[in-house]
This record gives sequence, C-alpha cells and structure tokens, in this order.
Amino acid sequence: MKCTVEKIEFWSGQVRDEIGGLAKRLQPVVDAGVNFSFVIARRQPDHPGEGHVFFGGIHGPKEAEVARQCGFIQAEMAGLRVETTDDPGTLEWIVTRVAEGGISLRGVTASGAGGRCAIILAFDSTGDRDKAARLFEE
Repeated sequence: MKCTVEKIEFWSGQVRDEIGGLAKRLQPVVDAGVNFSFVIARRQPDHPGEGHVFFGGIHGPKEAEVARQCGFIQAEMAGLRVETTDDPGTLEWIVTRVAEGGISLRGVTASGAGGRCAIILAFDSTGDRDKAARLFEE
C-alpha cells in the first residue's frame, strides 16, 4: 500500500469546555500563521468545564514560541501522519504493520474524505516513531 508519511510533533493545552472555548484558544496560534496538520480536542469528564487539545503543524522556532506564549506545551510523545487511499481495512493494515514491527502505539486517530484518509499515530518515543516510519518506506 502506497503511503505518504510525515513525522509530527504534538502540542497540547487545556481548553475551557464552553461554546467557542476551542476557537478562542486556537485563534492566537492561527493569527501567528500556523497551519494545523491535525487537531484533536475532547472534554475531560473527570474535570467538568475543562477540555484538552492536541495539535500539530508547528514549524520552526517562531511558531513554537507563539504556541508557548499561548500556554501550549510540546507533548512528550512523537507521531506520524500517514496519508493513503481510504479502502476497507486500511487502518487495520497500518496498525497491524506497527504491531508486527514490535512497536506499541500510544494512540490512534483516523479520518477519511474523498477517497483518502489521514491517520495520526502516537508513540511514546521518537525512537518508536522513527522505527514505525521505516515500516512504511518499504
């Protein structure tokens, strides 16, 4: 299966669980010119009124500094963004390949549109991420 693989860094921060909370939190980063490669946000049921957001797309020290000034931190995990055709079994093929490589996944998020899919794979270390990336170069 032909895939495009991009190494990504995760950034994260708290978000108010209220109407417009995520938009308000991300706006200053967007104003600085960041083009998100992905955004994953969710409520925290054990902390009413709070949510958490993870995103990628920070490139270079200027964007990283803006993210830090906005209260975001670079998360202690590494990831891959895998793009390929959206066929039945695609996600299963990707996670099986990672498992057969002896690599543990920390998290997975996937979405499809227009016959294509983007799959975000999170790993505990850059070593695991880099090892997984090599699996898709073959």
